[in-house]
Amino acid sequence: MRQDGRNDTNPALSTRTSAMAIEVEAATPRCDQRTQEFTLERERLLCLGYRMLGSISEAEDVLQDAWLRWAGVEAEVRTPAAYLTRIVTRLCLDRMKSARACREVYVGPWLPEPWMDPTDREEPFTDDVTGTLMLALERLSPLERAAFLLHDVFDIPLAEVAVTLDRQPAAVRQLAARARKNVQHARPRYSLDAAEADRIARAFFAASRDGDVAALSALLASDVEIHSDGGGKVLAFRNVIRGLQSALRLFVSARRKAAAPPALLRTATIGGLPGYVGLDQNGKLQTTALAIRDGKIFAIYIVKNPDKLTRIEHSHGR
Repeated sequence: MRQDGRNDTNPALSTRTSAMAIEVEAATPRCDQRTQEFTLERERLLCLGYRMLGSISEAEDVLQDAWLRWAGVEAEVRTPAAYLTRIVTRLCLDRMKSARACREVYVGPWLPEPWMDPTDREEPFTDDVTGTLMLALERLSPLERAAFLLHDVFDIPLAEVAVTLDRQPAAVRQLAARARKNVQHARPRYSLDAAEADRIARAFFAASRDGDVAALSALLASDVEIHSDGGGKVLAFRNVIRGLQSALRLFVSARRKAAAPPALLRTATIGGLPGYVGLDQNGKLQTTALAIRDGKIFAIYIVKNPDKLTRIEHSHGR
């Protein structure tokens, strides 16, 4: 991820912010430099907002607020990218206070809103900010999270991060170092090519659908964890399921009790992880992302909360 905004975020995720920019362009001259500068940075800023907040919709709200502030700046800005990054980061820090309070009363495990990667790319999955890392970031303080993302992920110089966070460079260095130490176990250790990711996702779907103990045992790590986010709105596990035997019992029981088998709509890359979009045994939409280590699935992230799935296409894919 580079500060210049060249990243591979999915344009489909920024429908609302794209529409916002179009409305702005319609209301002002097309050659308006301020609008062009914001539009150029929009995708990168959306990615930053999402990684700070774990919510695409909240990130889009932040971008709308950031645009209003940016449009109201009368003085000349030498480096629009840095200035806009500063605005978005500070707006996110403000929102994180209330977000943390809401998560304290959240029903069941909380997972970030699924970030759907493009389906037409063939390079390995090497994005450092996977779903596993997003969960690890939740354990950091807001300032630690900001320092880590800005410096380690977006490659922004330490001195500039210090200005953004209104802290001394030495303090920011310590924030980033603490964050790095706390999340290092969650960073990817190897890449997975697209064909292998698709194979594992399809194999896991079939094995879990059928309650196939032998196939599941071959796919899952001994310390596998299952995180299921229903937000109290649909049926989901209230606690994280830990361990291979517990996972096997769960899948076998689900197969026995299911009125209808779950359906695979399409495989996908979700938050940098292989996975798929499907329907559960009740016909409810869900996404499933798989964290893989040494060829074994060590974490399964299932998002069922309908509020987090409004951007997911409910259609069959390839």
